Amino acid sequence: MDAEQDSLAHSHTIAVVGLSPDPDRPSHYVSKYLQEHGYRIIPVNPMISEVLGEKSYPDLKSIPEPVDMVDIFRRPELVMPVVEEAIEIGAKYVWMQEGIVNPRAKAKAEAAGIQVVMDQ
Repeated sequence: MDAEQDSLAHSHTIAVVGLSPDPDRPSHYVSKYLQEHGYRIIPVNPMISEVLGEKSYPDLKSIPEPVDMVDIFRRPELVMPVVEEAIEIGAKYVWMQEGIVNPRAKAKAEAAGIQVVMDQ
């Protein structure tokens, strides 16, 4: 099982950082797909109150329940603070979506015991 399959197989609750309400944005249609396949999606976007029928939170630390995976749809230079919060909340996986590459953030997450998928 590759890293992508492993992280999805062992995740039930996925915080999606940068989830857009725009159905044409990758963050929206990826989240909708995951939701339709049984995953609990928690939007993390301080600019919206709700998307895909779920309450949106301003940051990971505001989520009142455990999160298995943090799925990141943010520019590479904005990833490190998200990874630091993922470590703080005890996430097991971090997934930086296609086109998002931040080797320092990946190394920091892995050093904290978090499995990372990057640029996939």
